[in-house]
Amino acid sequence: MAEILALVEARLRTALGEPDARAAVTFLGTDRIEVLRFIDGDIVRYATLGMSAQPMSDPTAALADPVKGPRAELVLSVRGGLADTDQVLRKLAVLAASPQVEGLIVAPGASLDVGEPLWPGAPFTSVLVAEGGGLVEDLELDAPLEPVRFLPLLPMTHNEAAWKRVRGAQELQERWLSQGTDLRDPLRASAALD
Repeated sequence: MAEILALVEARLRTALGEPDARAAVTFLGTDRIEVLRFIDGDIVRYATLGMSAQPMSDPTAALADPVKGPRAELVLSVRGGLADTDQVLRKLAVLAASPQVEGLIVAPGASLDVGEPLWPGAPFTSVLVAEGGGLVEDLELDAPLEPVRFLPLLPMTHNEAAWKRVRGAQELQERWLSQGTDLRDPLRASAALD
């Protein structure tokens, strides 16, 4: 586990630079989850470290496989200085612990909801999990371990989350793209939905 996390942190540092802050959260019955903060100009990136220590397993399986299964870490990018986004650290740790706590498999297209604003004044309580491989490349591990994927999180307003449940993740992402929605704006309004 420690070896995997060392490789994951090295990959994050290679892709995003040196973290300027880190926080750790431990939930009862789970492994420690860290959240690292990276500053890149006016963009602040938060990345989890610890979610990939164990593979995610099918919640219907009688026994969790300690080796096989998808592994991931979460990455959230926002514009700095517009809101107190550092308050998202605990919520990101909660999302990263959800595979261990709730038996979820976090994959692209999924919605994750924390039930309260991601940070003070945020119009978002949930995120859309996007496809990985862009900002931080997947980290290949020795077989039979699956690679660690670094999955971007896109904050969704309540209306966007409801629209996504009906129309799907792909249509919501196309709507954002067609409207030029700044998904890094921590205080943005909902996209126009019909």
